[in-house]
Amino acid sequence: MSLDAPTRDRIAATLTEIACQAGEILRGYHGGDCPHVLKPDGSPASLADTASEAMILAALKRHWPGIPVVAEESSADRPPADLFFLVDPLDGTKDFLAGNREYSVNIGLVEGNRPVAAALAAPGLCRVWGAGATAFEAAIVAGRPGPHRAIGVRPVPADGLVALVSSRHGDAETEACLAHLPVGGRRGAASALKFCLIASGEADIYVRCGPTMEWDTAAGDHVLTSAGGCVVVPSGQPITYGHHARYYRNGPFAALGDRSYAARLDLPASSPAPRRSAAGHHA
Repeated sequence: MSLDAPTRDRIAATLTEIACQAGEILRGYHGGDCPHVLKPDGSPASLADTASEAMILAALKRHWPGIPVVAEESSADRPPADLFFLVDPLDGTKDFLAGNREYSVNIGLVEGNRPVAAALAAPGLCRVWGAGATAFEAAIVAGRPGPHRAIGVRPVPADGLVALVSSRHGDAETEACLAHLPVGGRRGAASALKFCLIASGEADIYVRCGPTMEWDTAAGDHVLTSAGGCVVVPSGQPITYGHHARYYRNGPFAALGDRSYAARLDLPASSPAPRRSAAGHHA
């Protein structure tokens, strides 16, 4: 049975509290020499990742002991369930280690194959977003979310779409897709923060053809979708979750504020072959 709207909103409010608490842990490591190792795919895993994830897992178990969690660092091989959490305790680890403030904590609750409640905290920017039945934003004050403010996507500006791009993950396929659209400007942004900037009406499109993982995108996807936007795959359909058989890898997708542009996309059918495993790639 599907979760009703009030229940989803209550879950989202609790998830924002948890994400902000995890963010405080990350803030304690940020800007210093955070110990880290390289995974087999070449992406870093830091002490901040593991400390944040341990806190999130304990909190989720305390609030919802019967719901399994698929988390990047400790349970990435767990199969999904009818209702399960997807957790990225530190999205944008490379940027985090380099001192960039645009890292995030991503927690999404998936029912079936789509998220139904989510929180995404950007501790370095003192901002947190959440969504159950509706999307909202709050300032992070003393490690907790402040008063919620409803958010929604904006109409496309007269001078064209503002595309969010990552300095770390550019590829020819993404550039080719953007070339087919009326892009009037570009803005750099790191991590899954890009979904929420579109949801808050600060940008219009984020295209990603390179590999990502489901825990990178589920929370931001739900915030954006609840704010009136969409995240679509090459078929034009919404991106889906729980694909254990493909190790929770995503294919190409586009996050849009204006849903009408979905029909104008020219996404490739599959992501470019990575030089290493796709696991650990950040949004």
